[in-house]
Amino acid sequence: MSRYAAAWRPTASLDTLRRRAVALATVREFFGTRGVLEVETPLLVRHPVSDPQLANLPSALGVRPGLPCYLHTSPEYHMKRLLAAGAPDIYQLGKVFRDGELGARHRPEFTLVEWYRRGQDLDACMAETCDLIATVAARLDRSLPPPRHASYRELFIEHAGFDPLEAGLAEIRTWAAALLPGSLSPGLVASLGERRQAWLDLVLVQVVEPALRGAGLVVVSQYPATQAALARLHPGDPRVAERFEVYLDGLELANGYHELADAGEQRRRFAADRAERGALGLPDTEPDEALLAALEAGLPDCCGVALGFDRLLMACLGLQDIAAVLAFSAPEDA
Repeated sequence: MSRYAAAWRPTASLDTLRRRAVALATVREFFGTRGVLEVETPLLVRHPVSDPQLANLPSALGVRPGLPCYLHTSPEYHMKRLLAAGAPDIYQLGKVFRDGELGARHRPEFTLVEWYRRGQDLDACMAETCDLIATVAARLDRSLPPPRHASYRELFIEHAGFDPLEAGLAEIRTWAAALLPGSLSPGLVASLGERRQAWLDLVLVQVVEPALRGAGLVVVSQYPATQAALARLHPGDPRVAERFEVYLDGLELANGYHELADAGEQRRRFAADRAERGALGLPDTEPDEALLAALEAGLPDCCGVALGFDRLLMACLGLQDIAAVLAFSAPEDA
């Protein structure tokens, strides 16, 4: 019997696909009633992202052989270019692609909701993000209690027992060994090496995030400056970034920033990413000069959020595998 005899069927039930359609309409209604403009930007981009934690899917243009292109991991760069060109508040609902991500919570192709609000502060941005999640959840017959707010530092102290802003590498490694007995294989230790942030990420994923399961909606803010990515540093405490993430029952759904508008600082961060990629043996990435030129021209003061739509459905519907909210799963079944 052909291996496709059963594999041709959808991975999501028809009832789930109907509810997915309701959720898609709800997102558009949410932003439409707030006067936020829906936009579409290219899926194909010239430059891969510099973030060492992400990998673009490469593509090729037959009309221009030798010109590398990539499927985007996020519409962020193009949306910021629109904002710099005078666009009002904007959002996008569409597919993004990330290589090497395949599991119960990840697929190389997934749906992302990304939006930018001019003149909005981070508190208002966090509130709006939670409002969107609660609105979609309600349309899917799930009622959410008010969100809990906590800083990255507070959660580490509560669940891991140490201060992530003050602890040195040796102390973090000691805590990791105590918190994860028997889990630190020689290969894992070697891969983490002397990278302090990588050890913090390990504790976050293995200790802190599991403690949020069943906790409902949790907003985590004030991430370490080493994880600022494209966010500004906090003006009152440069050890932390003006960045937040939103979890629902321990599942990360959204990532938001008070967006960095300083082209010089952005160029320095791109250079730091490239240096880290080189140390990790990853391919080099040239900076996106179009984005840097847009920042030089003037990105308006704004906050931006990226929310994983498929994960939101998983959490609201109580499903454990992202494939269950997709009509068809990733190409590994092809």
